[in-house]
Amino acid sequence: MSFVTKYLIAYVLDLIFGDPEWFPHPVRFIGKLISFLEKYLYKLKSKTFWGGVVAIVTIIITFLVSYFLASLSEYLEIFFLYTTLAGKCLADEGMRVYKILKMGDLEVAKKQLSYLVSRDTEKMDNKQIIRSILETFSENSVDGIISPMFFAFVGSFFQIKGVSLALPFAMGYKAINTLDSMLGYKNERYINFGTVSAKIDDVANFIPARITGLIFVPVASFLTGFDYKKSFKIFIRDRYNHASPNSAHGESAFAGALGVQFGGKTKYFGVVYDKPTIGDKLKEFELEDILRGRKLLYGTSLVSVVFFSLIKIFLDNIIK
Repeated sequence: MSFVTKYLIAYVLDLIFGDPEWFPHPVRFIGKLISFLEKYLYKLKSKTFWGGVVAIVTIIITFLVSYFLASLSEYLEIFFLYTTLAGKCLADEGMRVYKILKMGDLEVAKKQLSYLVSRDTEKMDNKQIIRSILETFSENSVDGIISPMFFAFVGSFFQIKGVSLALPFAMGYKAINTLDSMLGYKNERYINFGTVSAKIDDVANFIPARITGLIFVPVASFLTGFDYKKSFKIFIRDRYNHASPNSAHGESAFAGALGVQFGGKTKYFGVVYDKPTIGDKLKEFELEDILRGRKLLYGTSLVSVVFFSLIKIFLDNIIK
């Protein structure tokens, strides 16, 4: 079975099943490994060094386990490639909040949103909730879809003893992303211990974030009927309007396509930050924007998998 065929099966599995709550997702085990290492290494001196050890050990173990699983069966490889994608899970989480808001229950919507984002939600109004969902769609389109897809296709060009490195590369990226989400905070506890994890995540997302904003979102906007010209324009203008070197690339393209403005005052862990704005405020946020954002999210993921598949087929033919 060709890699493109295997990956398309994994992609469809994600579209159908997403991440069931009962399923022991591999990322949970990666998280447990990180917590275990942190428990014993955080107490040591030189927080930056030992935080780096946590990052390197986690990535290596994830890579090796993934390689072993891929070596057992191509069906196991397909299954675990499917678990590296989070498109349906991301869309479903947004839709849960959408349905609650549609019923008019703001308090429950804020609580549900708190499971999805790290920002404080208790004092949000409807528009702030909708903005948060759209920002999550746009930012996580990179680390939840495009980046693991990118690394899977890059890994598919390499083998060790006849075993493709597609799954080890993709799952290794998930380890990087999980490290950043657990240790990459700039607070008192993690400002040094999480430095290496945050830097590795910045490097890993560098290319995927830029092609997401430059190509995937504008093309998806064109195909789904959104403003693809504005998407590209806002990407060029606002792609660095963020503390992260990568986050604003997808966000700017999404904001331009939907005609909304991201950023502004946002509260994290009791502290209010005035984030740089991204996009032009052509309209106020409205409930149906969540549906538009979901449509653009799925469109972006489809454009991405088609793009990477065509590149893979083209380069394989050249190499042969």
